[in-house]
Amino acid sequence: MIELLVEEPLLLLFLVTSIGYAIGRIRYKGSSLGVAAVLFVGLAFGALSPEIELPEVIFEMGLVIFVYTIGLSSGAGFFASFNRKGLRDNLFILSMITLGLLMTVVAAGLLALKPAVAAGMFAGSFTNTPALAGLLDAIRGSTTAATLDAALAQPVVGYSVAYPMGVLGMLIAIAVMQRLFKIDYAEDVKRLRNLNLVEQDIYNRTVRVTRPVATTLPIRWLRKEGDLHVILGRLQRGDHTELVTEETQLQIGDLVSVIGTPDDVDETVRRIGEATDDHLEMDRSEYDFRRIFVSNPRLAGRRLADLHLPQEYDTLVTRIRRGDIDLVADGNTVLELGDRVRVVTQRQNMPRLSALFGDSYKALSEVNLLSFGIGLALGLLLGFLPIPLPGGVTFKLGLAGGPLIVGLVLGAWRRSGPLVWTLPYSANLTLRQMGLILLLAGIGIRSGYTFVNTFQQSGGFSIFLAGAVMTTTVAFLTLFIGYKILKIPYSMLIGMLAALQTQPAVLGFANEQSRNEVPNVGYALVFPIATISKILFAQLLLIWLG
Repeated sequence: MIELLVEEPLLLLFLVTSIGYAIGRIRYKGSSLGVAAVLFVGLAFGALSPEIELPEVIFEMGLVIFVYTIGLSSGAGFFASFNRKGLRDNLFILSMITLGLLMTVVAAGLLALKPAVAAGMFAGSFTNTPALAGLLDAIRGSTTAATLDAALAQPVVGYSVAYPMGVLGMLIAIAVMQRLFKIDYAEDVKRLRNLNLVEQDIYNRTVRVTRPVATTLPIRWLRKEGDLHVILGRLQRGDHTELVTEETQLQIGDLVSVIGTPDDVDETVRRIGEATDDHLEMDRSEYDFRRIFVSNPRLAGRRLADLHLPQEYDTLVTRIRRGDIDLVADGNTVLELGDRVRVVTQRQNMPRLSALFGDSYKALSEVNLLSFGIGLALGLLLGFLPIPLPGGVTFKLGLAGGPLIVGLVLGAWRRSGPLVWTLPYSANLTLRQMGLILLLAGIGIRSGYTFVNTFQQSGGFSIFLAGAVMTTTVAFLTLFIGYKILKIPYSMLIGMLAALQTQPAVLGFANEQSRNEVPNVGYALVFPIATISKILFAQLLLIWLG
């Protein structure tokens, strides 16, 4: 069997990934290893023989695809998060990761750990696979072939030993602090809704206009004056039905459909009239509605207002479904490939709108290899550039940092002329998953044999205890400072803690505890800065401790 695995690396790859994926789906008390189980299965297979390994290009390909797709999907949110509180929250999380960095330096001195082992322990304590990948890339570029396997095993030992407590410590901290603080998650959601920090359900109400003040200004001024994030769809005046535009002026007795989040819709009803039992949104006699896929690359990165849909197509877009989330559409909403827009228009306009948006599921499953390849090439070139540091030391972002940073920038730009940098939502997720699996399988299989042989010599049990202290200290301090001093709602804070750990298992546990989607908001807010800083910090540890 071992000879077969040595001779057939593809068979080895798919055995490791399938078994690891199955084990990762096993849940215990609401938590699971997830895709990270592929790493541990790879270590087990690799430990069988020093000749069992995968071609290095598999590991490298998985790494660059994984971090680049993370950057593309996070770019827009990353740069948009730097408003006043977003900047504060990102700096807060960065300071907590810096604390972990300093604790690693202290632990390395006390335990006399090798630099690569200590850096791997840092990556494992914060369960950050891209940081480990960056370490391996840096070691591979500075080590001779004769000692390469032993050198690569050192950070893997530190990572693998510290990783389990990196997950468990965070779960313990969330459970203990929510009981200590007597958290009321329902109240948390209410606070976030008042601050417009969490997406709510979208619903549609038909309103009869009864207030004279609502008839004095066009719709655009009415919405601006009340700071109402709603869409006014159909308007029925007598026996005539039309679509509301920005210039429409309401009259007493009009029936108008209002689409938005519950709070905004209720406030709009209060301002313009009274709710009725009518359902204009269901009237398809003059205007029909339908969801259409955005698959036309010419529309990616463009605002809805730039399409002039009401003027040229007698059409309104009332909402957009992006991934699993519904968003209220307005003129400033930027379209992305894979969006499903809900249009309201006359039936004869539907073919024209389908042609405009693309409406092709097949097109969404295809990846533009030109822009994808250019983006990856730019990321690799950036990763190869030597960056000078104080003391005459040079530093490279490597295969992990370069593609990630380029992905963030291109994801925020979305497009450059005819080139669309972003990927459809489903394609991005698929590529990211495949990249991560190749990365974990490659790391585990290559390091398995040396991992087993060097565990004791590297101080495995001391690493486990040091990693546990680091993880739990940072977790408890983050929750205490964030909730008691910075007054961050606990639902959002535990999502930020999951992002600090860049750990989907912690995010899943946070969602189960809160029983809402609020932790996802905190996770998305600080995930990019947490990922980038840990990649850089792990490599800095390698340099400083060396």
